[in-house]
Amino acid sequence: MNFRGSLTLLILFVLSKGPNHGYQIAKAIKQQSDGILDFKEGTLYPTLHGLEQQGMIEVFEQAENGRSRRYYRLTQDGRALLDQERDEWARYSSAVDNVLKGAQPS
Repeated sequence: MNFRGSLTLLILFVLSKGPNHGYQIAKAIKQQSDGILDFKEGTLYPTLHGLEQQGMIEVFEQAENGRSRRYYRLTQDGRALLDQERDEWARYSSAVDNVLKGAQPS
């Protein structure tokens, strides 16, 4: 898993807290990363659509402030993928930390 692959993990994590629409997902990621991770529509929505096609999330319409919005929520498969992605990220980030600290492989 690489840094660019982190968007899937981040989306799944945000949605694990409850259903949300695309703008709010991007806003939550940006806020929780102190503005460092700022995914634009051209990156976010293709990832959301791919996750939907894979059955990891499902879409439903909900009115908000007088207009209909597409909301996303995790499926059971999406929850399983979140667990897998979190484990992979932990291994990846630990490996990078080891290299940066100059650790010798065991």
